[in-house]
Amino acid sequence: MTDEEKVIVEQKVIKALDQVRPYLQQDGGDVEYVDMTNEGVVMVRLQGHCGSCPHALATLKNGIETAVKKVIPEVKCVERV
Repeated sequence: MTDEEKVIVEQKVIKALDQVRPYLQQDGGDVEYVDMTNEGVVMVRLQGHCGSCPHALATLKNGIETAVKKVIPEVKCVERV
C-alpha cells in the first residue's frame, strides 16, 4: 500500500470508528485510532469502560473489526494496543 493509499484508507477507518463510537459510549467506553500498518492492520486503543471490560476482545473483534472490515476491505484486522 502506498503512502497515499494508506492516508485514504486511514480516513475511511476513522469514519467507520466514528460510526461505532456512539454504541461504545452508551456503555461508558470509547475507541481511539492509533495507527495502521501498510499490511492493513489497524491499531486502536479502547478507552473508558471498554479498556477494562472482560468482554473487550469480543467488542473489538465482533463489533469494531466487523464494522470496519465491512466498509473497508483493505483492512485485514483490528488490534488493540
